[in-house]
Amino acid sequence: MSKTTPPPSTHAGARHSGHAQDDHLIDPYKRTKKLSEPTVCPQCGAVYHAGRWHWAERPKDAHETLCQACLRINDHYPAGVVTLTGALTAQQRTEIVNLARHQEEAEKADHPLNRILSIVENPGEIVINTTEIHLPRRIGEAIERAFHGTLQVHFDQNAYFVRVNWQAKT
Repeated sequence: MSKTTPPPSTHAGARHSGHAQDDHLIDPYKRTKKLSEPTVCPQCGAVYHAGRWHWAERPKDAHETLCQACLRINDHYPAGVVTLTGALTAQQRTEIVNLARHQEEAEKADHPLNRILSIVENPGEIVINTTEIHLPRRIGEAIERAFHGTLQVHFDQNAYFVRVNWQAKT
C-alpha cells in the first residue's frame, strides 16, 4: 500500500474553517483583548464568561461593558443585510418577518451576538440588518425554502460583511 502526500498548502499550517475565519476578514467590533471575567452587557444582559458571551444570570461581581452586538445596534452598523424583493402579499410579508424573527431566536439562543439589528419594510422590499455575518444566510435560506424564489449570497472579500438578496418568483 502506498501513501500519498497531500499537496503543499499555500499557507503552512493554514486552516480554513469558514469565510469569517480568513485572516484578512477583521470584524471592527471584535475586541483585540479578552474582557475581565465575568463581564455583563448592561444593555442586553449577556454574560461574558470562559472567553465568550452567554445567556446566564448576572454574576454579583461582574464588570460591565457593551457587547459587540449592542455596539453595532447603537451605531446602526450592520455586519449583514438581507434584501427581500418581489410582489408579496401583506400576509406573506408578515410570514416572512415572523420567519426571520424565528431564525434570529434560534440562532441567538446559543450565540447572543447574532441578532437582527432592524427590519425596514418598504413598498416592494423588506430589508433586514443583522449584527453578524452568519444569520443573514440562515434567514435567506429559510425564506427560500418556504417561499422559493431566487437567493444570492455575497460575502465581501475585503470586509466583515455579507449581503443576501432574495427575489420572489414572479
